[in-house]
Amino acid sequence: MSVMSGMAIYFIIWWTSLFAMLPFGLRTQAEENNIVRGTVASAPARPRIWLAFLRTTILATGIFGLFWFVTQKLGFGLDDIPHFFPEL
Repeated sequence: MSVMSGMAIYFIIWWTSLFAMLPFGLRTQAEENNIVRGTVASAPARPRIWLAFLRTTILATGIFGLFWFVTQKLGFGLDDIPHFFPEL
């Protein structure tokens, strides 16, 4: 895997992980009983985006590390997937 391919795969994993991690630890304005006029009650009370970025980076690094290990060290690829599911 080239460096550019690795960076592209990491970016895709990171971006997907971001949307999975955004709801964790989020408290809405309705839950805090502090709804700011002009916003919806489901808006975040304290959007801690940097914490979400940190969590996402840790998760994406772990997933990418696992992906790299399986594809580069163990030698598995897309062509090996059918071997895990024998025909019925």
